Amino acid sequence: MRDALRGTRARRPADPLRGRVAVVTGAARGVGEALSRSLSEAGMRVALLGRERETLEEVAASLPGPTLCIESDITDRATLTEAARRVEAELGPASVVVANAGIAVSGSFTGTGPELWQRVIDVNLIGSADTARTFLPQLTATRGYFLQIASTAAFGAAPMMSAYCASKAGVESFALALRGEVEPDGVQVGIAYLHWTRTDMLSGIDEDPVLESLRRNQPRAARRVHTPGQVAEWLTRGIEHRAPNIYAPPWLRLCQPLRPLFPAVVARTARRELRRRPREAMTTSSGVLGAGGRADWDSYQATHRSHGHGTRQGS
Repeated sequence: MRDALRGTRARRPADPLRGRVAVVTGAARGVGEALSRSLSEAGMRVALLGRERETLEEVAASLPGPTLCIESDITDRATLTEAARRVEAELGPASVVVANAGIAVSGSFTGTGPELWQRVIDVNLIGSADTARTFLPQLTATRGYFLQIASTAAFGAAPMMSAYCASKAGVESFALALRGEVEPDGVQVGIAYLHWTRTDMLSGIDEDPVLESLRRNQPRAARRVHTPGQVAEWLTRGIEHRAPNIYAPPWLRLCQPLRPLFPAVVARTARRELRRRPREAMTTSSGVLGAGGRADWDSYQATHRSHGHGTRQGS
């Protein structure tokens, strides 16, 4: 009898999610792929949204539970509306929505073309808000949970990453504001703070002078790069408990009281590193980071060219 009870307790963490519907944006790779897998293994029916159809389909086919794969640009409200309609019709109303899709650009503000800089804001911030707006009717019906993926970039903004840092600070503020608005309807909003994670977006970190320096000057524990699978486990645990804040890794919660100090520390480290570099190296952009970000930017450019709009990335 005692062993049976112990087994019931061991299964209990998955019970709140079993049979429910989750929507994950940016699900083709990285944290989005790993989280989709973790939620599926927890018994959820998962809708995967992303830009790369073939990669999405491969991920969806490998998951153990029911899935729905939708190629979707989260900056296109009509596309999102159609995605939400399909989710409700084919899987059921969403109980969990994870605004994970994001891209990043490495390079100086002046060296990054305005269209590319704005695209980061549009995907990371506006796209997240539109994701929430589109799925809120379903989350209200299910008294569900909206999880906004943020970053420690919201703690202390790093030079040469202005668009990414601005967008992540923005989504944190957005989620905090939304939390108070939707709580009376039974919808809970969580914010996930991710640190160094081994995604393709981070693949060039050692070549980025500021990011490499910031990481090198952190305590040893803070320099560790975590796998998407480990991050997905932390996120899934937080989703199970409808946590207001999820920290990946968990020790990041200890940093919250120290946040007022971080901008000055980051600025001092960045200034020291930037002084060592030739000025011309600091006024160029290395472009979009990671295969997922490049796929979004390439698709965006192709769409705008087909409509007769030019784009300038800067040189």
